[in-house]
Amino acid sequence: MSSSDIFIGETIGTAVLILLGGGVCAAVTLKHSKAQNAGWVAITFGWGFAVLTGAYLAGGVSGAHLNPAVTIGLAIEGGTKWGDVPLYLASQLLGAMIGAVLVWLTYYGQFRAHLTDQDVLRAHSGEEGMVDPAAAPKAGPVLGVFSTGPEIRNAVQNVLTEVIATVVLVLAILTQGLNDDGNGLGTLGALITALVVVGIGLSLGGPTGYAINPVRDLGPRIVHALLPLPNKGGSDWGYAWVPIVGPLIGGALAGGLYNLAFA
Repeated sequence: MSSSDIFIGETIGTAVLILLGGGVCAAVTLKHSKAQNAGWVAITFGWGFAVLTGAYLAGGVSGAHLNPAVTIGLAIEGGTKWGDVPLYLASQLLGAMIGAVLVWLTYYGQFRAHLTDQDVLRAHSGEEGMVDPAAAPKAGPVLGVFSTGPEIRNAVQNVLTEVIATVVLVLAILTQGLNDDGNGLGTLGALITALVVVGIGLSLGGPTGYAINPVRDLGPRIVHALLPLPNKGGSDWGYAWVPIVGPLIGGALAGGLYNLAFA
């Protein structure tokens, strides 16, 4: 496939992935959203459908990696040329940022209402009485709409969780429809991948929020840092390396494991 195919497919596919995935996080989190407090199951299925839609849109154009961990795994497995990897990664990051901006635009009124609500700010800051709107909390009360974060902050465990979850994802992608001819499942693969993502979210997502995709976390985190959101606080850059390093290691391990066990 051409460079333009890779760029267009990965940018659009990843933008749709983040729009729908970040969108369900916004829907569940923000006040004055009809889906507020819908819960973890809604988020996991929302992200699964986001993967399904993005992968289906981009599958015939770029192969629908939509994830640097998948790209690295496929490069190690041999299905993607190493020379194409930088373009895949750059396109995915751009798409993730576009998708995050679209989430903000879609929920613009809800973001403003949520982030100026005194009850929200009081609960987040842990302070009694009124919260000074100018005194933003250390980490914004809507950062979870954009990026992941751990329930227990332990770098080793957090990285390991992301590695394990990403190995499951990438290995499931690499082994789709595996047979004597090495043929895949075609467009049906998008559905299988989406169901795998739902399963990962339900089973392995509790500790860290299951980034399993570096640009899924980094792109929206950059947008969170840049958007003019009132009282948004910090973007937790001290944790940002975990959902980058963990999935990249997981993708590489999955590619190597595939070559050892299935090639």
